Formats: sequence, C-alpha cells, structure tokens
Amino acid sequence: MTLIAASARIHPTAVVEDGAVIGENASIGPMAYVGPRVVLGDNVTLHNHAVVTGITRLGAGCTVHPMAVIGGEPQSVHHHGEETTLVIGDNCTMREGVTINAGTAQDKGKTTVGSNNLFLANSHVAHDCVLGDHIILSNNVMLAGHVTVEDRVIFGGGSAVHQFSRIGRQAFVGGMTGVAYDVIPYGMANGNPAVLGGLNIVGMTRAGLDRAVLHTVRRAFKQIFEGEQSIRLNAAAIRDEYADCPQVIEILDFIAADSDRALTSPARK
Repeated sequence: MTLIAASARIHPTAVVEDGAVIGENASIGPMAYVGPRVVLGDNVTLHNHAVVTGITRLGAGCTVHPMAVIGGEPQSVHHHGEETTLVIGDNCTMREGVTINAGTAQDKGKTTVGSNNLFLANSHVAHDCVLGDHIILSNNVMLAGHVTVEDRVIFGGGSAVHQFSRIGRQAFVGGMTGVAYDVIPYGMANGNPAVLGGLNIVGMTRAGLDRAVLHTVRRAFKQIFEGEQSIRLNAAAIRDEYADCPQVIEILDFIAADSDRALTSPARK
C-alpha cells in the first residue's frame, strides 16, 4: 500500500508505484518516477523526469533534478538481482544526470550517502560506496565501487577514483585527476595518476584552523613523506610527538588503518 502524506504534491503525469512512502510536503514533478520500495522523506523535491528506484531511502530536504537516476541496480558483473539498498541522508542535491547505485551482495549490500552533499551534473557514485557529509562532487566526477569518502571532501570536475580507495576528511581532488590510491585527510591530489601536492590549506583555513595548527600539520607532513623510512614507519615514529594535535593524529590513524590500496604520495624528486 502506498503511503502518501496529505501535504505531498504529485503531478498527474508522475508515476508513483504502489508501496512507495512519500513524506510531508514532498513535491514530485511531471514524468518523474518513484519505485514501489522507495521512501522519500519530508520536503523532498523530484523535478521532472527524475527517477528514484530500487530499495532506496532519501532523507528530508533532498532534491533530485531532471534525468537523475537514484537507486539503480549496481553496475557490476557480480550482481544477479539480489536485494540491495541505497540510503541517502538529509538535504542532498543531485543535479541533472546524476547516478547513484545500490550496493552489491558481495560487499555490505548497501550504498550509504550522508547529509548535505552536492552532486553536480552527470556525477556518478557506484555500488557499495560510503560517503560522509558536506561533500561536493563537481560535474562528471566518477566514484568506482567500494570507495569511502570522508566529510567535507571536494572533487574537481571530471576526476575519477579507483575502486576500494579511501579519500580522507577535507581532502581536495583537483579537476581531471585520476585517483588510484588512498588520499590522506587534508591532502591535495592532482594529476593522472594523482600525486599528493601538499595540504588543502585553503580548506583547512575555511574550517577555522589557526596558523599554528597549519604549521604543525605541515611539519608533520614533511616528516611523513620526506623521512628516511617508509611512509608508514615515518608516520608511526612521530605519533608521540604530535599527540596533542588532533589533525595530525587523524592523518596518522588514516595511514595506519587497513586498506586495499596504497597511499597517494608526493612526486619523487
């Protein structure tokens, strides 16, 4: 049975399948499609020709623009019709042509997107990705399957991320960058293949970090990537020195964590 809030506004040409749940003050435009296992939160807006399908939940205040397809089946040769899901948080905007796929049974069975994220035209989030909050995918950004993106990451237009990679909090990925390996928190990755060009100082400043913290993180960055040992050994060796700097410890924890990918590093001299 379809559950449609009395305050919802649905255009006569829209298709809302039996079983869908539509929240208060939701707006569904001309020729939009809502699948039978979709839950739309309060104040969700689907513009004309938007598609929300699969076992998908959109949080309150989300907006889906024309020709976007949210909750489609994973683009994976290993997917054989298993019931997998997509969960998107509140206040996310998906512009024209955006695609966000459900998960696969071979992983968690779920693609997870946080809140307050902006997906610009034709960007793509593949199966089993895990995205945090306040993330921006510029036009034509491509995230392969199983990618993890932490809070406040910004991707420049046309950038792409290899499957199973991790992008640390508040990193910046430049336009047309091909990310093959993990990018540390606060890192700035550019090029194809990507190299670590330094720290996202602009983003860190906008986040309110003072000059002393910036200098501390910069010093740690040099010790990690220019030290005499491997990156992970360099990182482990300085942990006690920076125990009172949460930003450095965040980078060190990221480097120490288990991962399927190597670390994006600065270009060799």
